[in-house]
Amino acid sequence: MLKDDGWYLDRTKGSHRQFRHPTKASVVTVSGKPNDELALGTQSSIFKQAKFGK
Repeated sequence: MLKDDGWYLDRTKGSHRQFRHPTKASVVTVSGKPNDELALGTQSSIFKQAKFGK
């Protein structure tokens, strides 16, 4: 979902991955393993951090 919008993986530390966007001035932090299912609250947080819908 993030990569489809142009976000790229910038760095990882433990189970946290941080994504950056070439034109948006924010960083999105995603916890958990890449294949884990995300909780609804985590998905909501990602949408807010990525400024989806704006």
